[in-house]
Amino acid sequence: MTTPLSEETEVGSYFISNYPPYSFWRPELVDSAAAVLRQTPPAGVPIGLYLHIPFCRKRCKFCYFRVYTEKNSKQVERYMAALAREVELYSQHPVLASRPFRFAYFGGGTPSFLSEKQLSSLVDRLREFVSWDDAEEVTFECEPGTLTARKLKAIRDIGVTRLSLGVENFNDDILAENGRAHRSPEVLTAYDWARDAGFPQINIDLIAGMVGETEENWHACVEKALALSPDSLTVYQMELPYNAVYAGSLQGGELNVADWKTKRRWVGEAFDRFEQAGYSVSSAYTMVKDADVQFVYRDALWHGADMVGAGVASFSHVGGIHYQNIDGLDPYVERLERGELPLGRALDVTSHQLMIREFILQLKLGRIVPSYFHAKFGVDVRVEFQSQFTDLKNRGLLQDDGELLRLSRNGVLRVDSLLPPFFESEHQGARYT
Repeated sequence: MTTPLSEETEVGSYFISNYPPYSFWRPELVDSAAAVLRQTPPAGVPIGLYLHIPFCRKRCKFCYFRVYTEKNSKQVERYMAALAREVELYSQHPVLASRPFRFAYFGGGTPSFLSEKQLSSLVDRLREFVSWDDAEEVTFECEPGTLTARKLKAIRDIGVTRLSLGVENFNDDILAENGRAHRSPEVLTAYDWARDAGFPQINIDLIAGMVGETEENWHACVEKALALSPDSLTVYQMELPYNAVYAGSLQGGELNVADWKTKRRWVGEAFDRFEQAGYSVSSAYTMVKDADVQFVYRDALWHGADMVGAGVASFSHVGGIHYQNIDGLDPYVERLERGELPLGRALDVTSHQLMIREFILQLKLGRIVPSYFHAKFGVDVRVEFQSQFTDLKNRGLLQDDGELLRLSRNGVLRVDSLLPPFFESEHQGARYT
């Protein structure tokens, strides 16, 4: 795995979303995933549903997700039928049957790529087998240029409580250079429509360090986001994994991108500005207007909830097993048309690895509650990670006040680079994906 030991942005995965690394997941282990789906889950473990809509108008040059452009309506419909079939198959397994969803998440790709008719048809089919009516949170990701007032009303009507707008930047030249399909006027119009539709929470995504970014423009973007007064703001630092379009240009020396020090500073300045306006830091990437606002999808996953991911290349975490669906639209659809779950690769995770996973993910909140890990895993993290904590304290990145372990602001801004030392030895230095 590439981490920014130097300050230069290098090709590789920086953002850590899971543990053990995905490069250790294997096709030959999918039987473990199939077996756990047939088992009755232990009581008290929450579960959520992730639905992957892999279609986009354009592929962003920094994107590393499994997405497809230029698919016609017939191909989209075939995929939607397969997605509904996958959820139907899951509903027949004990791991899902009779378990209410704590959250549901429509992710992408671009879920708002779907027309109102396509969305309505998909949801009608899904509701034959599952329901998210009682979920605490239902999130729907959007690309502003795909939205209309009517489509936003349709999205709200299916029970979405949290709308996330992929704004990324307000400068049209930067959006165009980085391959984004929308332009800034569409952001403003879509945001007004979303407010009119009555979503309880609207989130705006920004990316610090897009190609072409400048000091002046970044500060302007922060002010424009603040003027909209979103309920939450998510700010990522630009990374360029191996499968991003920009990765080849960076490796060939043809691309100049901001270094990590600059990106951290830009995010820090955004955090400072929003704090001045009354927002609170919720994690290394998020700020909230109301300190009581919860991110159920994030917090449930970071505290060990099960999640079934439906869709091509989707990830799932169920009963101590990590697994991913097969990668490739046609193989995914064909497997489901045969009535088979499209499992692609998996990993049977040990209790110690599950503890590390929760620990590193919760560290992204900027704080750790040691008593939580003692109660759940029987582990004293102060002893388990004594050398790592000592190093962070010596660098001025961590404080221990007895009840909590807290990262400094500098530690929060660089948290992903601090996580690999907490990995088991066999996973340190390995490629992440």
